[in-house]
Amino acid sequence: MENGSIIECNGIDNLDAAAKKINGLFGKQKVIALYGEMGAGKTTLVKALCMNVGVAEAVNSPTFTIVNIYHTARREPVYHFDFYRTKSEKEVYDTGFEEYAGSGYYCFIEWPEKAGSLLPDDAVKIFIETRDEKRIFKISVIK
Repeated sequence: MENGSIIECNGIDNLDAAAKKINGLFGKQKVIALYGEMGAGKTTLVKALCMNVGVAEAVNSPTFTIVNIYHTARREPVYHFDFYRTKSEKEVYDTGFEEYAGSGYYCFIEWPEKAGSLLPDDAVKIFIETRDEKRIFKISVIK
């Protein structure tokens, strides 16, 4: 069953509150796919979401490394993918993505459309729309 929610955020100062609401929608799901145009705020949202799941270290875009691994205070890994520079589903496969996505730990994915059929069917999907300083997050969760 699919559940959809819309959360609006007026400026960066309100992002933490929006991220807390979004995190509350995940349930047991740990694979989070973020969709949006270049500059929509995918990485900024991932930073806030990571903070809300307990990552204390710096969160940066893995545009060039493809994946960054962070850790929570309990030493659990959190994976952050950016597939912007990948050219094919095979290249995504070669990163070991399926193993990360099936690990049971949080896996945040920017440009998930590049993962194609490798993206789990039950991934939480967050679509980011921008309107001036406002961000509108449309969240689709399969329960």
